Amino acid sequence: MDEIIKQIHKELKKNIDIAYKQTESRLFKEGRNCYGVRTGIVRGIGKKFLKQLKNKSKNDIFALCEELLSSGLHEPRTIAFQWANQLRGEFSLEEFSIFELWLEKYVHDWSGCDDLCCGALGELIVQYPLLIQKITQWTTSANKWLRRAAAVSLIPSVRKRNCLKEIFLVADKLLLDKEDLVQKGYGWMLKEASTQWPREVFRYTMLQKGIMSRTALRYAIEKMPLMWRKKVMES
Repeated sequence: MDEIIKQIHKELKKNIDIAYKQTESRLFKEGRNCYGVRTGIVRGIGKKFLKQLKNKSKNDIFALCEELLSSGLHEPRTIAFQWANQLRGEFSLEEFSIFELWLEKYVHDWSGCDDLCCGALGELIVQYPLLIQKITQWTTSANKWLRRAAAVSLIPSVRKRNCLKEIFLVADKLLLDKEDLVQKGYGWMLKEASTQWPREVFRYTMLQKGIMSRTALRYAIEKMPLMWRKKVMES
């Protein structure tokens, strides 16, 4: 293990909060393998040690991210995804296969999925919109985190106002998904889209409300005007 990785683990262990760890464990039905360090502290540690990597290449830093991820612990994963996002100015198409592998191999809960998707992966898709074709294929994956990622990784693009057609395509493909966390994922995507394209998303929810799960529907309409929300929720 690289010396800097050892130092990170040592720093994390010094900041364990047992009460926080117990609270975190109750939030995740999949369970959570973690030290029990508060997120703000974890990100501070990540920022501190990233400064020591100024002379490292992108490939060197990604190799260190892999070491962090291989621990299987939540906090090193958070730092790995944080570092990856800090490299967004150097992204190329090659990073897609790395992030896809990370989703498949190291993501086992919604927070890890969202951390990567709303950070490094989402930024990569903003830079290379053609990758939307690839993430759309995840909607049929047996891996629920890839299915959730198909929606959540579009949220940074939503905020750039450049993917309405693709949003509805992904929503269509996930419409009948039985997994609660996938429903919440595409509902969240639609909610974010509703701030950019309110009428279009309202029309979509009106059209699909008989099919869409109530969970996804409630997420999707959360930011709509009250009268619209009432209209959508009418049986």
